[in-house]
Amino acid sequence: MLIHPTKNGDRPYHLTYCSNIHPGEDWENVFDNLKTYIPKLKNELAPDAPFGIGLRLASTASEELLQEDNLDQLKYWLTSEDCYVFTLNGFPYGGFHRQVVKDQVYRPDWSEGDRLTYTQSLVKILAKLLPEAIDGGISTMPLSYKPWWQSNPDQLPTIFEGSSFQLAEMAAQMAQVEEETGKLLHLDLEPEPDALLENTDEVIAFFQNWLLSVGPRYLQQKYGVTSTIAETWLRRHIRVCYDTCHFAVEYEDPAIALAKFQKAGIAIGKFQISSAIRIPIPPDQAQRKVLRQHLKPFAESTYLHQVIEKGSSGTLHHYPDLQDALPKLMNTSATEWRTHFHVPIFIDRYPPFASTQDHIIDILQQLSQAPQCNHLEIETYTWEVLPPEMKLDIFTSIKREYEWILASL
Repeated sequence: MLIHPTKNGDRPYHLTYCSNIHPGEDWENVFDNLKTYIPKLKNELAPDAPFGIGLRLASTASEELLQEDNLDQLKYWLTSEDCYVFTLNGFPYGGFHRQVVKDQVYRPDWSEGDRLTYTQSLVKILAKLLPEAIDGGISTMPLSYKPWWQSNPDQLPTIFEGSSFQLAEMAAQMAQVEEETGKLLHLDLEPEPDALLENTDEVIAFFQNWLLSVGPRYLQQKYGVTSTIAETWLRRHIRVCYDTCHFAVEYEDPAIALAKFQKAGIAIGKFQISSAIRIPIPPDQAQRKVLRQHLKPFAESTYLHQVIEKGSSGTLHHYPDLQDALPKLMNTSATEWRTHFHVPIFIDRYPPFASTQDHIIDILQQLSQAPQCNHLEIETYTWEVLPPEMKLDIFTSIKREYEWILASL
């Protein structure tokens, strides 16, 4: 839905929620979910205005959508329901619900051909669905998963280089789409804890040392363009997906992060609006035992819930998953933990811990610092694995998240 936040002047923003909330890896299930939830949400939230959709398509669903007349049927349905698609989630390649995902969410990574092929399909789909005069974004994984390479760091240059070549290829193809159709598409790298790109500084280093170094040479050799055009393609079509949960878990300051990206000439393509769990660590052992019991239900087996702890001196220490961190809780000297567990954005406290909702509020006040970006996507995909006392029915949950964002803006 198109909104005009009062705190950011008259500039319009497109607000949606990501359909990765709903289980379903094939196109039939994805389309059924859209038809089940979107008309009802639109009627409640934007009955007299077009309603934007953030579409998550697994590889299987993307292949099926491009077959026969499926894409034409979707376009017809969007028109009939007064809806539009402006952003896709291309991070999870395969299954994402009701199975063990964990670090497999990073497979295939950006050095592998299957990741390129999958993302090329998403570009074809978004180019067909995107309305005129709106840019379209595809969020994607931040290259690879760092722990895979800890025992073999000599392979990292190969991963960075291969990823840069494939991202450069995507930039060329999106530049071609813009030349042929006038539609601007961008691929938005989504940093998160323990990924190969997990924070602002690592993203900037990748752009400077790899993407904008080897990428232009690749484009010059393959497409015969000048170095200036090659760099323009890369900066225009490769951007960053700023997930407020992920950046909060990294203890990043929103204003500083956005200023660094702007100084480096790296555009934000999408803000994903989500909260993480923030856990103040009490000094008392009895209180820590109570805290541990409250945290155990969140150490579930589907997704990775990376933990970053902050010491009294400000130093950060990583645990690959909440399951790995919990045994350390009684003896840690940390003052706070933050864990990558997406929790409802409309609640700021879950006694005895809290959320990182304040990071979202800070970002909403800083939107003008990302002048190229007007995409906002709610992304709380963990409803099925939340502890029972935190669960609401899906429709009510999504509606409350929209209402909170709209009130905050």
